[in-house]
Amino acid sequence: MQIVAALFVENFEMREAPGPSTRIDMTGVMFSQAAPSPAPLTLTPHLVGLIFCPTGESGSGVFEVVFRRGIEDDAEQIARNVSPFQVEPGKFTYRLVRGELEFPDYGQVFAHCRVDHGPWHIVPFTLLPPAA
Repeated sequence: MQIVAALFVENFEMREAPGPSTRIDMTGVMFSQAAPSPAPLTLTPHLVGLIFCPTGESGSGVFEVVFRRGIEDDAEQIARNVSPFQVEPGKFTYRLVRGELEFPDYGQVFAHCRVDHGPWHIVPFTLLPPAA
């Protein structure tokens, strides 16, 4: 299985389309955010992972997200989520993860995402100072 995309979003909705087919509506896709108040603070952004299962695979997997302060595998871990899933081979599924991220100051956090023990897919999130 493979991650097709992983993004921080404000809103995520599924809807059916003719076919039958499915549409995913994502709004507020972001890689940064102005802090709602001065640091230190805790944010809970939503991360959506889109996963494809090729035909011929089992369809069972585990989506793991480790939030770290850097891109290195040994960077400080600040949160972790593990979510088992089942998907019909040849189709897509999604996982929605809401991280509880502590920011002692403004800066970056990186969501390290993977399926089972596959390669990491890294998504940055930057907390900016409050808007004036």
